[in-house]
Amino acid sequence: MNGQKIKRRVGKYDVGRTIGEGTFSKVKFARNSQTGEPVALKILDKEKVLKYMMAEQIQREIATMKLIKHPNVVQLYEVMGSKTKIYIILEFVTGGELFDKILNNGRMSEKEGRRYFQQLINAVDYCHSRGVYHRDLKLENLLLDDSGNLKISDFGLSALSQQIRDDGLLHTTCGTPNYVAPEVLNDVGYDGAAADLWSCGVILFALLAGYLPFDDSNVLNLYKKISAAEFTCPPWLSFSARKLITKILDPNPMTSVFLIFHNHMVLNVREKKEEQPTPMNAFELISLSKGLNLENLFDIDQGFKREIRFTSKCPAKEIINKIEEAAKPLGFDVQKKNFKMKLENLKAGRKGNLNVATEIFQVAPSFHMVKVHKEKGDTLEFLKFYNKLSTCLEDVVWKTEDDVEDTK
Repeated sequence: MNGQKIKRRVGKYDVGRTIGEGTFSKVKFARNSQTGEPVALKILDKEKVLKYMMAEQIQREIATMKLIKHPNVVQLYEVMGSKTKIYIILEFVTGGELFDKILNNGRMSEKEGRRYFQQLINAVDYCHSRGVYHRDLKLENLLLDDSGNLKISDFGLSALSQQIRDDGLLHTTCGTPNYVAPEVLNDVGYDGAAADLWSCGVILFALLAGYLPFDDSNVLNLYKKISAAEFTCPPWLSFSARKLITKILDPNPMTSVFLIFHNHMVLNVREKKEEQPTPMNAFELISLSKGLNLENLFDIDQGFKREIRFTSKCPAKEIINKIEEAAKPLGFDVQKKNFKMKLENLKAGRKGNLNVATEIFQVAPSFHMVKVHKEKGDTLEFLKFYNKLSTCLEDVVWKTEDDVEDTK
């Protein structure tokens, strides 16, 4: 032999060093020989997969990742196989785990934590929109690319919407104990979206605190703490961050913002109803839930508001009609499309014609959130218009943002 190492190739990929190893798989660095692009090559031994009855889990992971194409989710490029191996070609992510970042550097500032939490929630919400529930969200499964952007990985325990039973729930207990939602532990069936979002709450706590909210060397004690949501926020967290975390890590189904979302979505799946307003996604429900002020945690313009929200228990069509009846006498032209409205003041103001957009979102079958947003014109004129409008909508408005603030 000439002493030269023979380069191994799988398909069009030149295979290099091992970068990770597990019970059933090995991950190697590889490079696309045609494009030069680096990839992660996950190699699974077929014999081991069958021996440990992992075939269904592997198939589910592949099926799941094929559905997901999002900038904050590790991308699956292709799957290949030989007589003895399964090869999964994945995006190569170089920045390590978010877990290591916390372990090495400690807790994050709220500004930095906000960035990662927003990326996480956006990706999770996208997965849910495709009928995919991760079910094992934790710091170790959140990777960072070379630009510091978050990437969700490891969909081995994920569930697809086809696995939901007739009761609208999932029933397999899985996940990492510290991150698992109470309803998963209770073994009575759970909503995959709500369970994932509980895990997101645990992750947010860990980012801002530097440690996990639920931890105990005794597993039974750990489960008791989780079931009762027994945790204490550290004193350095802002009021807004504490309020958000407490709202997410709420074990009471009657007050959980996620249960409202879940019940609404299940109802829509079960019943073919007439056209309804857009359902609010879970992230919006978090940020708009009663008594919750996110100004310190999320980037919201200070000063005059350009967007005002109120809630209503009236039917959506009634809200639309009431807004139209109130806006026309104030000199506004009204255009309606589905559950969105464009209101334009025919008389020019200080900064031209005031244009206002409204949209109705369905939070639950008999509960709506209405956004009133200034698109064009003077902000002070917009606020004056809204004050007049709200006077005409007294029998429609249930609570405004100001009402919510007053209840704190």
